Amino acid sequence: MSAFNAPRKPRATHPGAQGIATSQAEPIGQVDASNGARLGTGYAEFDRVLGGGLAAGSVTLIGGDPGIGKSTLLLQCAAAISARVPVLYATGEESVRQVAERGKRLAVQGPALSLISETAVERILEECERAGARVLIVDSIQTMSVGDVDAAPGAVTQLRESTARLVRHAKAAGTAVLLIGHVTREGVIAGPRVLEHMVDTVLYFESDSGSRFRVIRAVKNRFGAVNEIGVFAMDEQGLHEVRNPSAIFLSRGSEAVPGSVVTVAREGTRQMLIEVQSLVDPSQAANPRRVAVGFESNRVALLLAVLHRHAGIALHSHDVFVNVVGGVRLAETAADLAVVAAIASSMSGESLPKELVIFGELGLTGEIRPVPYGEERLREAAKHGFRRAIVPRANAPRQAIAGIEVAAAARLPEALAALR
Repeated sequence: MSAFNAPRKPRATHPGAQGIATSQAEPIGQVDASNGARLGTGYAEFDRVLGGGLAAGSVTLIGGDPGIGKSTLLLQCAAAISARVPVLYATGEESVRQVAERGKRLAVQGPALSLISETAVERILEECERAGARVLIVDSIQTMSVGDVDAAPGAVTQLRESTARLVRHAKAAGTAVLLIGHVTREGVIAGPRVLEHMVDTVLYFESDSGSRFRVIRAVKNRFGAVNEIGVFAMDEQGLHEVRNPSAIFLSRGSEAVPGSVVTVAREGTRQMLIEVQSLVDPSQAANPRRVAVGFESNRVALLLAVLHRHAGIALHSHDVFVNVVGGVRLAETAADLAVVAAIASSMSGESLPKELVIFGELGLTGEIRPVPYGEERLREAAKHGFRRAIVPRANAPRQAIAGIEVAAAARLPEALAALR
C-alpha cells in the first residue's frame, strides 16, 4: 500500500506539551530506510526535478518571478494528482472563484480537488484534516499567518512560524506540502533564506524576459539530486512539458555564422545541447564592457585573460558579449572551451562548422581539463546529428562512437587549431 493511500495513524502527544508528537531513539540498523512510493504529479519533467515524484511527508518550496507560472503549474499538478488522492489548494491571494476560473481556462478537472481561500494556517490545517487531503498546496506562504504570533503576514516571524506549523503537519500526517514563495528583487525567496532551511526541497522557476520557455531547477532536495532541471513551455492552455530540451536550445539559423558554437551541458542527470553565442566589437570606451547572459561574468573575464596569455588573442580594446541561447543558465565549467571558441570565432570573423560540438574546462595555465560524463555527452551530440567534437584529451573515448569524429586537445592552442 502506498504511503499516500495508507490510513493515517492518530498522533501521540507528549503529556506535558500539547500537540507535540513523541519519539524514541532507534538503532540505525532497524530503521526502515526505503524511499517509499512516490506520488507522480502528472508531469514527468516536474517529477524529475522532485527526484521521482512527491514523497509522503515532504515539504517543497517553489519560488520564481511574478507571473512566471508557479500557480499555473501547481494547479495543473493538483488536478492530475486528485485523480488518485484528495488534494487541498489553499490560496491567500485570490478568491476561490478566481482559482476556479483559471482552472476552467486551463481545462483542468480535479475529481478530489478542493479549494479554500484562507490565510490562517490553523484553519487551513483543520480543513486539510477534514478533507483527508494527502497533498496540500499553499499559495503563497507570504500571505499566511498564525494567530498567536503578533506580526503582519510576510514578516520573518510569521514566515518562520507558519512554515514550521505546516512542516510539523506534513511530518506527522504524511501529507505532501507544496509552498509557493515570493522572490525578492535579487531573485531569491523572500524571508532571509529562513524558509529554505526549514523545507525539504527548494525549486526555482527561471525564464528569460519574453520567452515562453520555463526552466524549473532544484537547488535543494533531500529526496533527489540537486541541479536537476525540468523544461516547460507556456501557452494559452497553460504549461506543457518539453521532453527534448536540446531542440529548443538549438534553434540555429540555416547557415553557419561567426561567434556561434554548440556545447553539451549536463544538468542533473540529463545531457543538453546548448548554443553559446559571442559578439566581439571594437570599444569606444576607456573600459571595454564584458557582458554575459546565462554565464558567469567573472568567469568570462578569466577566460579572456587565458585567451590572451596562452593564445595571443588580445581583447583589451574590444567589448565582449556572451549569451547562452534559450534562457538556460550554464553553471558548470564544462562550457569554458565553447565560450572561448565562440569569442575567438567572433573576433576572427570565421564561422565554425554547424556539425561541431565543443566542451571542456579551461585552466589558468592554458590546460584543458576533463569534465564528468564525457562519453555520455558525446553520445548525446551524435544522437542529434553532430559529426565533429573537440574535447579534453582525458575525455577522449576509449572506443570510437558511431557517427562522430573526436579531436582531443590538452592545451588551448591545440583546441583553437582544431577549429580550422
